Amino acid sequence: MTDIPTLKTSDGLVPAFEIVEPREVAIPFVFCSPHSGRDYPSDLMAATRLDGEAIRRSEDIFVDELFAFAPALGAPLIRARFPRAYLDVNREPFELDPKMFAGALPGFVNTASLRVAGGLGTIPRIVAENEEIYRGTLPVAAAMARIESIYRPFHESLEALLARTRDRFGLAILIDCHSMPSSVRALPGGRRPDIVLGDRYGTSASSRFVAMATTHLAAFGFDVARNKPYAGGYITEHYGQPGRGLHAIQVEINRGLYADESRFAPHHGFARLKGQLAAFVERFAADVAAECAAQSAAAE
Repeated sequence: MTDIPTLKTSDGLVPAFEIVEPREVAIPFVFCSPHSGRDYPSDLMAATRLDGEAIRRSEDIFVDELFAFAPALGAPLIRARFPRAYLDVNREPFELDPKMFAGALPGFVNTASLRVAGGLGTIPRIVAENEEIYRGTLPVAAAMARIESIYRPFHESLEALLARTRDRFGLAILIDCHSMPSSVRALPGGRRPDIVLGDRYGTSASSRFVAMATTHLAAFGFDVARNKPYAGGYITEHYGQPGRGLHAIQVEINRGLYADESRFAPHHGFARLKGQLAAFVERFAADVAAECAAQSAAAE
């Protein structure tokens, strides 16, 4: 596994991300929380025009804690400690806005993506509510350093976890864990879902697995939507290769179910939701195991 880099923060050096391993790998799942980091690097805080509260508006608050049960169920959890406002690993490695940087970007950089245009590239220009992060431009070298020292090790580690899981079970299911504002754009009829499952419109995971997940979440009373308004980002698209036994499902959870968004604090619903998610994963994993066993028996 790749060595984990560190961040320099006001509290000293901390790991840029963590891999929490199970005592024993027991289910073919890997959990990833790429946007819940809340250790803010000193260089970011020195360069930002935002205060300590405003800059947190891009966090998937406490999503890593919601899924902290994963290792106890037998699956690894990789979670960012760096904040999304600093580096977004749910983007291509070089989706960069040239207006953010002092100096020319390398020719291989993707400057024309819709995500860059919206201010949400690999090095984001804005936080939620379209607030600009930086007071001025950044050195190009600073962007490249973040990508080389943190982005690449994060993805190398995630790729290794998925490869190990597939080697052991014959398949791997990546659960990419996110949260969405409680004010998320309503679906037709004014519907505001509790959970959105993204599978890149049927391309990143077996439809059977997505159907299983939908059924089990709905059994807990959740209103579950699929792909709208969130179909999955780079992680789901890049790692979801069902033909190679790699399945990726993005899970977006309505923050109103578990947190006071204005105070960046869990509320009374947090413990209940965490328990429901753990039970969901247990049931989902049991269904996956049963289906794999049935397929194996049929092939004999």
